[in-house]
Amino acid sequence: MRTRRLRLAAILVSGTLLLSACGDALGGGDSDRTSIRWATSSVGSYGYAVASYMVDFLNRELDGNYVVTVHPYPSTSAAMIAAMNGEAEIAYTADVGMNEYFAREGPFADFEPEVDELVHSFYAYPMESFLLTSADRADELTTYADFDGAEVFFTPAGFMNWLNFQRIFEVLGYEFNHVEIDSATVADALEGGTIVGAGGYTTAGASLPTFWREAELRVDLAPVQFTEDELAQLEAAGMETAAVDPSVAFTQDLGTNEIIGVPILFGYNLRADMDEDLVYQMLTIFEENVEDLTLLDDGFAPLAEDYVGTQVGAIRTAPDIPVHPGLARFLEERDAWEDQWTIAGE
Repeated sequence: MRTRRLRLAAILVSGTLLLSACGDALGGGDSDRTSIRWATSSVGSYGYAVASYMVDFLNRELDGNYVVTVHPYPSTSAAMIAAMNGEAEIAYTADVGMNEYFAREGPFADFEPEVDELVHSFYAYPMESFLLTSADRADELTTYADFDGAEVFFTPAGFMNWLNFQRIFEVLGYEFNHVEIDSATVADALEGGTIVGAGGYTTAGASLPTFWREAELRVDLAPVQFTEDELAQLEAAGMETAAVDPSVAFTQDLGTNEIIGVPILFGYNLRADMDEDLVYQMLTIFEENVEDLTLLDDGFAPLAEDYVGTQVGAIRTAPDIPVHPGLARFLEERDAWEDQWTIAGE
């Protein structure tokens, strides 16, 4: 299976690079094809990597004159803003980011879109946020309370996991003291004392981001766990938790059978003004190819297990945010639409 996965990934990446080049050429004046720009987080991030796979399926199977290309941005928040300002049509995002935008909080304070708002369109996988420290500090830094005001790299600023850690610390009443570093230097920063901990995350409890795969090869790590009181505070605030088996995601032994993380649901949402049929086609294409997506990355396993349920669950986490007409049509055909939800534009 690993050989098949690597071969399939190589074919898809090669196709995506070719189509990206074609998209650049088309942008120079070919009016016969509509450019769909897919804004993601930075190169090397999980969202960028899997979008590069997914775009290939769309370019092969979308009806109509479309060419879809991937465009990385410094952060997920920046990708969202770019799409709403008309610099892209699809944006990498998560439920926490959508809620922050509609509340005009964090990086979206005072922001108003130049074109239109992102709405619920397509959700792909969960991620679980948790803290890690170096093994030589494991005895002194064991719970989240030990990181109150401490120097921590909570993943790159503006990323959805960074927003997730902000709300975790706010609920727990701890000072959020983020130190921005190049994510490639996490191991050096932990060993050198620039930071005492760093935000980690898995996708569907299985996949690590690239920078953590590199870091764990260079520094011994220890997980940080919530106390029972901290878990009770999170539950009282309506925040779910999830157990991650570190032996699945990490190559080194972290000395525990589970790490408790706080999950967020990631997706690729479109502006409300985007064509209904395009969104409906996208959803259908990914549904039909979801098993091949799992061959490319284990993070798509929950989507394969319950494709429709993943979309429904995301809307339920933020039911006041409008749903794109294309997603509404998709869910109505599968008897999964709930009458209390709002269709964008209606």
